[in-house]
Amino acid sequence: MLALILGLLIFLGIHSTRLFAADWREHQVQRMGLTPWKAIYSLVSLIGLVLIVWGYGQARLSPEWLWVSPVWTRHLAALLTIPAFILIVAAYVPGTHIRARVGHPMLLGVKFWALAHLIANGTLADLLLFGGFLAWAVALFIVLRRRDRLAGITYPAKGVSRDLIAIVLGIVAFGVFAMVLHGPLIGVRPFGG
Repeated sequence: MLALILGLLIFLGIHSTRLFAADWREHQVQRMGLTPWKAIYSLVSLIGLVLIVWGYGQARLSPEWLWVSPVWTRHLAALLTIPAFILIVAAYVPGTHIRARVGHPMLLGVKFWALAHLIANGTLADLLLFGGFLAWAVALFIVLRRRDRLAGITYPAKGVSRDLIAIVLGIVAFGVFAMVLHGPLIGVRPFGG
């Protein structure tokens, strides 16, 4: 469990520098340059992610159950994960109405993903992992939306076709991940089998 907690602190911490240490982050970028900052940022993120995956895997070997979710929550989780994938893809497709409306679709997608997994999973490790990501995404989403409003930042939409691309790619990514990759990578097949 310690590796999972440490990984969450490292991964979410480095991803929260704009939230809690914007001036420090800007000073580091100016001091060392954008490329070295991105390299360090990526390395720290990778270390955190590896610790999260390893720690969560270890915690699943002897789970501490807090609650047992009914089987139907798996179906609800799968349903909630579809918009998560669409939102995450929309973060990378420029000019979508989705981005214009929500501003930060990646964070909204993380919130859907985390909530879906909290509903369907009930161990202490699940609460730490998915609850940690949910709390982080909610806080960062609020701060970034407020920052955008104060700075007058908008995200213009360039056409419905871009939204269709995000939706189709999101659904395809969901299908591939749920049907093919989730089992081998995570050890759980969302649709049985």
